[in-house]
Amino acid sequence: MVNCPYCEISNDNSHEVIISNDFCMYTLLKEQEIKGAGIIVPKAHRETVFDLTQDEWNATYQLLHEVKMYLDQNYKPDGYNVGWNCGYVGGQHVFHSHLHVIPRYANEKMAGKGIRYLFKNNQ
Repeated sequence: MVNCPYCEISNDNSHEVIISNDFCMYTLLKEQEIKGAGIIVPKAHRETVFDLTQDEWNATYQLLHEVKMYLDQNYKPDGYNVGWNCGYVGGQHVFHSHLHVIPRYANEKMAGKGIRYLFKNNQ
């Protein structure tokens, strides 16, 4: 993909690479609403999670556990939201696979609501 912002995310001044391995990296936005919220991004361009190779999938899994340890030590969250958006209709706006890792805190306005909150309220 031409001009993909996540293909060059390590050179983006708005992101900071915190942890990395051979296949993927965890980055934090330097300015964000939720302390510690970031994304795990494959180094190779893959449009969605369904396009990851087995090695990339395994590396993402391993990195996710390292990220949790990092966030637990540095931010002490009370919970997490973890997930991928796939395709425009699925909420994806940057078409380079990225796993959202969002620490959640008990004192947040939406604490305890979870990622399916809107669905639960409309039933």
